[in-house]
Amino acid sequence: MTEQVNISYLNGPDIQQLAMSDSEILAAVEAGLLAQGNHQTVIEPRVHLIPDPAFNGHFNVLRGYIAPLNLAGVKVVGDYVNNYKLGLPSEMAMLNLFNPQTGMPVAILDASAITDMRTGAITALGARHLARKNSKVLAHIGARGTAYWNVRLLDSLYDFDEIRVHSRRAESREAFARRLEQDLGKKIIVTDDWESCVRDADIVVEASRLEKPTPMLKTAWIKPGALVIPYGTMSAVELSLTDIMAKMVVDDWGQCKGGMFGSLRAHVEAGKLSETTLHGELGQIVAGIKSGRERDDETILFWHRGLSLSDIALGHAMLEKAQKLGIGQTLRYA
Repeated sequence: MTEQVNISYLNGPDIQQLAMSDSEILAAVEAGLLAQGNHQTVIEPRVHLIPDPAFNGHFNVLRGYIAPLNLAGVKVVGDYVNNYKLGLPSEMAMLNLFNPQTGMPVAILDASAITDMRTGAITALGARHLARKNSKVLAHIGARGTAYWNVRLLDSLYDFDEIRVHSRRAESREAFARRLEQDLGKKIIVTDDWESCVRDADIVVEASRLEKPTPMLKTAWIKPGALVIPYGTMSAVELSLTDIMAKMVVDDWGQCKGGMFGSLRAHVEAGKLSETTLHGELGQIVAGIKSGRERDDETILFWHRGLSLSDIALGHAMLEKAQKLGIGQTLRYA
């Protein structure tokens, strides 16, 4: 190799300094969904590494390619439930971007915040296409890192009259509510149980942190015409949940139809969610290939596992903004 090769590097403070707006995040992630819907991507189902069951955590490895951006990417994210005891986030990630034509590295980004932001963006974009336009009550189960961006980006689209939150640990849900109240400028209702949070809400997001599958979210609590978005690692919904749905949508069927984890894993194994019963992928809806919500009385399910494409698309948008603002570092690779 005769020429020096440099790569871009954005660390955690760099990502924070970019101060990505809600609209910038949504636009970047939607671009990835559009490319997916138009068959301009390659996405490989995630794989897992469990170093030792005693650690109560694992690594997810996500891989993808977006042709319009001319980028391939691999993200490695740790998912460790008990990290809060050490004062650490439960999810920490690193995104590596590559030139898909040569395989040369392009950039390395701290992807912990990217993971939270892109997850919230997928939740919000799913709601944009699948929730009722007049949705005014949000129920959110879970208070981990992705939860904040779920609520923030959903509220940017719907300006809810009522936001209810619940999580297993009282100190966690109280802190979550305080942060939301400060940033959104509205009262957040903290509930002591799942039912008072979920019952009769227009949009229900389940992002719990269960250690094993447990049907905590009851089908009977779901309001007709609601949108339900479960994406916990372990299933927290009843097997009957899919029975009341007019439409079932996922982010990527390839990732949903197999694997160790996922909130609807039992439903896939039981045949309740299959290629036959699936309405489509969100990218197909964004691209206009499949319909979104068509009637107010449709009760709809949206299950997202998390897309490498969203990481790549948001990482690309951050790199472009960083270049314009002179943020980040250049590292020598070769």
